[in-house]
Amino acid sequence: METMKIHDVTANDLPWKIRYDASRCTLCGSCTAACSFRAIAPKVERRRLVWSESEYPEPKSRYSAVPVIRQVKSIRNYCRGCGICEKVCPNDAIGPERNVDTRHPIVTRCLAGDSVKRGGRKNLEGTTRTLDKMRIGRISQMTDPSLDAQRHTFDMLAPFGRILPPGQLPFQVGADGRLEKSGQAPPVQWIYPVIIGDMSIGALSWRMWEGVAMATAYLNEQCGLPVRMCSGEGGVPVRLLKSRFLKYMILQIASGHFGWNRIVKAMPEMIEDPAGILIKIGQGAKPGDGGLLQSQKVAAHIQAIRGVPKADLLSPPNHQGLYSIEESVQKMFLSFNAAFKFRVPVAIKVAASATSVSVFNNLVRDPYNIVGGFFLDGIDGGTGAAHEVSLDHTGHPIVSKLRDCYLAATTQGRQGQIPLWAAGGLGKTGDLAADAFKMMCLGANGVFTGKLILQMAGCVGNDMGRCNACNTGLCPAGITTQESALAHRLDPEKVAQNIVNYFLAMDQEFKKLMAPIGNSSLPVGRADALVSTDKAVADRLQIQYVC
Repeated sequence: METMKIHDVTANDLPWKIRYDASRCTLCGSCTAACSFRAIAPKVERRRLVWSESEYPEPKSRYSAVPVIRQVKSIRNYCRGCGICEKVCPNDAIGPERNVDTRHPIVTRCLAGDSVKRGGRKNLEGTTRTLDKMRIGRISQMTDPSLDAQRHTFDMLAPFGRILPPGQLPFQVGADGRLEKSGQAPPVQWIYPVIIGDMSIGALSWRMWEGVAMATAYLNEQCGLPVRMCSGEGGVPVRLLKSRFLKYMILQIASGHFGWNRIVKAMPEMIEDPAGILIKIGQGAKPGDGGLLQSQKVAAHIQAIRGVPKADLLSPPNHQGLYSIEESVQKMFLSFNAAFKFRVPVAIKVAASATSVSVFNNLVRDPYNIVGGFFLDGIDGGTGAAHEVSLDHTGHPIVSKLRDCYLAATTQGRQGQIPLWAAGGLGKTGDLAADAFKMMCLGANGVFTGKLILQMAGCVGNDMGRCNACNTGLCPAGITTQESALAHRLDPEKVAQNIVNYFLAMDQEFKKLMAPIGNSSLPVGRADALVSTDKAVADRLQIQYVC
């Protein structure tokens, strides 16, 4: 028997324990083969059997070696609670159980001497959200009757691009009384009010990214829903850059500029313009931090697309040489507009913070009218990799900060000029339509979502410490890995089908929420339609309090 020392790692120190019933196990090996974290392994236990063959006790004993499945006790190969072993076991002989007495946060830091990193969302608070404390309380009934959600035609489009006020539109009345164009207007794309958020081809497996791209194309070309997908930081495959499907893609550039060498070189051969450019300044899950792709996920094709060696890829916390809003407008916005000959809207993405309104106010007053969108990402947003301390303890909730930005624009009479797009924990309950509708009533033109897309594909992680191992490259569902054996667990066509079906269901649910308040178009700024049962929430958001 091995001697256990007090400082040795045991199952009691880990966040999950393995429940194992040897009497039900047939030793088929499915669980150990399926566990991508190598958190369980076949072992041999020495068992003692005692018996008596006479009328009086004459104990006899013998020892035998019995094969079993045991939990690996290691801070490297520990159980993340994904439940894949339980899913593949034909006899319900094994599964993870949460260890409420875990010492993992302490043990990991003590033994590794390094900051804890993981993916997913913050894991501290409960499930009650501000959005869950609001209801759609203004129902049209008599003088402004409700609409028929099944038969009425709804305008489900949101702007991506700068909207000029009437007095600044470049039109004039000609001598013949006809309206004539007298100048250049900022480019505007009218798209579906839900954008598939920025997740790079390095953060996601190539099969997952392909499935999302297939779903986007199908929704546009077969379903008539002009959904757009953001590439994330890290570039795009050249064959997509040269295809007609590029028009459904919003290209993102972040502080690392990964992948943009390929994009620039492909520009002369592009047959379509991208849907837009998104300049990432910050991210809600880890504000003040740059992107992080750990070396175990930097596979050969990622190295080729990004033009980097196999190493940890860390983006700087800010764009080098851009230290003011004025510089951002003059350099990045103007240069990207010029690169695409002012045909493509350019937007900015920032993390929600105490300074968000100041940034938004400055952009609204931009005399060039060049900023095509303000993407605001809240603390509940997800990420593929971040330091846990950043995930859990930095950032700002999205709801009140979105409301502040909208009211600031309204005070100046400039609401709607720079479209507001919001994200950060939307769809946490699985119902994105309701969350998006409430955000629009508070001032958003649209929303963007990422984590929910992964859950549509089969992600088993949650916000209570289950899995969240996106950063390791060992995703058991094949979604956030570059390991070929794991990635092939994922069926891209099934991913695309699930996303398409969810968007079709969500589109119906949007209409079911718009119809009762009598809106044929998106309810942007319709805060009068919302009520709250929480006095503090009602006062903060300036909506009606009910009890």
